[in-house]
Amino acid sequence: MSGGAPDRCNVLLAGSGGREHALAWRLRQSPRLGNLWVDPDANAGLLALGRGCPQSLEPRNRFHLERWMEREDIRLVVVGPEALLEQGMADDLHRPPHRLVFGPGKAGARLESDKAWCKQVLRSANVPTAESRTFNRDQLDAALHFVRSRADPVVVKASGLCAGKGVVVCDTPAQAEAAVRDMLERRLHGDAGATIVIEERLRGEEVSVLALVDGRTIWMLEPCQDHKRVGEGDTGPNTGGMGAYCPTPLATEPLLRQVEREILVPTVDALRREGIEFRGVLYAGLMLTHGGPKVLEFNTRFGDPETQALMMRWKGDLLDALWRTAAGTLDGAEIAFSPGSSCCVVVCAEGYPGKPRTGDPLEGLAEAEALGSASEPLACFHAGTKAGAHGPISAGGRVLGITASAPDLARAAERATQAAQRIRFPGAFFRRDIGHRALARR
Repeated sequence: MSGGAPDRCNVLLAGSGGREHALAWRLRQSPRLGNLWVDPDANAGLLALGRGCPQSLEPRNRFHLERWMEREDIRLVVVGPEALLEQGMADDLHRPPHRLVFGPGKAGARLESDKAWCKQVLRSANVPTAESRTFNRDQLDAALHFVRSRADPVVVKASGLCAGKGVVVCDTPAQAEAAVRDMLERRLHGDAGATIVIEERLRGEEVSVLALVDGRTIWMLEPCQDHKRVGEGDTGPNTGGMGAYCPTPLATEPLLRQVEREILVPTVDALRREGIEFRGVLYAGLMLTHGGPKVLEFNTRFGDPETQALMMRWKGDLLDALWRTAAGTLDGAEIAFSPGSSCCVVVCAEGYPGKPRTGDPLEGLAEAEALGSASEPLACFHAGTKAGAHGPISAGGRVLGITASAPDLARAAERATQAAQRIRFPGAFFRRDIGHRALARR
C-alpha cells in the first residue's frame, strides 16, 4: 500500500517493560517484520521474542547506535518509554525515508515531561482541564500559602517525569502541605520535582483515550480504564498502574467525538502553532466530570498497562500502522479491534509501590498461559523480569501483566484473575477487582 511499511522491515523496539512486551508480541504477527531487535536491558519475555541490541540506548552512545543500525538495516525504531522520548531519541535517529522513528521528538514529548508547560499549551488551546497554579523551589512559601487557602482538596504534581509516582491526590490541606514540602523542600523526586503543579481535584470517573497522530491525522484507539491505586476498591497510594480493561463503556461514541473535537484536535493544532509536528501516541488521561471531560494529564507514548489490553484485541498489521504514523501517512492505515473485551491484571512484587523485593524465580507461567484458547486468548506479558539461570526471575515492582480477552468484561476479568492466581513467587499480589466499577454499573 502507498505510504505503508516496506515488505521486510527490521525493527528496533526501545524499552524493557510490559508495554514493550505487548507491542513486540503483536509486531511478531506482522507479515512485514524482518528482524526484531529489542532493548539491551529487555525483560525475559522480550528477549524470547527478539534479539538483544548490542548497543546501549543512552544518549551518549547515539553515534555508535546509529552506525550499528545502518549495518543491520534498521528501518523503524519504536520508542516505548517516556524517558527516551524526553532525551530526544526520535530527533537523533529519525532519518526519513530510509529510517523512521515512531514517537514524538523532544519538543512534543514535553507534553508529558513538563506538566507546567503542558498546562500552558492546554490553556492556549482552550482545552478543558483542572484549574491550577505552578510553583518552583524559590516559591515554597507561596505554594504552602496557596494550599492552606484552598477550601477544596487539591492534587500536587511534580512537573517532570517520575515513573507514575509524582502525583499526590490530597484529601486535606495537611496532606497537600506535606506533598509540597516533599517535592520542593525535601526534593523527593529530584529535579523532576523542582517545579510543581497544584490543581483542583476533579471528581468523576477516569478514562484513558489513546490516539495515533501523524502530525495531522488523528486515529483514536479503543478507550480504556486504568486502575492506579494499589489496593482493591481504589485505595492506597498511586502506582504506575495495577490493571486496565478495554473498551470502557464510560466512553460512549458521542463522548469520544467530543474528546476528539474539544481536546485532541485543539491540542495537535496548538502544537503545530508551536512549530511541533507531533508523530506518535497522544494519550489523554481524562476525568469525566459533570461539566464534561477534562484533561488530567497527557502522555506521549503508549500507556502501561493499557497497551497490554489494547494489543490483545488489535486486528491488522501493527507494524504498518506504526510506520504510517511515523511517515505521516496514517490516513491509509487499516486499524480495527476484535469484538468483546480484554482485561489486564498486574502481578506485583512485595513492597510495591515502595521498594520491591526482587530476585525471586517465577512459577506458574505455563499453567497460567494454558488457560488461554484460540477463541479466548490469554498472555502473560513480562514487565519487571529478567532471565535467570533456570527461568525468569522478578526484577521490579510490576512483574507481570496477565491479559485475557473474552466476549464480555466479566468473563475477561474472571479469566485474567484466574490466570494471575497461577503465578507464584514470594510476596506476589494483585488486585482482583479490575473493572469493578463497570461491572457494578452493569
